[in-house]
Amino acid sequence: MIITTPTTHTFVTGASEGFTPLNAFDAALLDAGIGNTNLIKVSSIVPPGSREFPVSQLTLPPGSLVPVAYASMASDIPESIICAAIAAAWSEDPAQPGLIMEYNAHGHREDAEAVVRRMAEEGLKARGWPVHRIQSVSVDHRVTKIGAVFAGVVLASESPADDEANFIDSTGSEE
Repeated sequence: MIITTPTTHTFVTGASEGFTPLNAFDAALLDAGIGNTNLIKVSSIVPPGSREFPVSQLTLPPGSLVPVAYASMASDIPESIICAAIAAAWSEDPAQPGLIMEYNAHGHREDAEAVVRRMAEEGLKARGWPVHRIQSVSVDHRVTKIGAVFAGVVLASESPADDEANFIDSTGSEE
């Protein structure tokens, strides 16, 4: 097996209902656009120089092995609200990697996103790196019967497309 360092990253979210918690999770992956792949859960580092690619342009071959840092949650409590959030933080030094943090809970996405952004900030501080930028996404879902939520950062080893125009300029501050 050849392991390469990812060069791109994509933020994704999804939510759904299902027959079982696993069916709901699978449907949330489909909603996020990564449902026909084999996820490999990774720890939470964005390699230096990784460029963000928009989810609308993400193309993953069916059955491919896809490294993803993610948070997910399933519930069978009707009317409960579940959420998942993920954040990545970068220092001012482009030679340093980015740090991804994941969070899930019962509650609203805004609350989860605030928590996960703080987690990413604290993770950079623990490394002695000043926070330059934090990017985050979140999702929530009101459970009907059995629901699931998913938030992740897909790490790809090759550019999803050779067209430079497809990349997102992620050098600005979103803190």
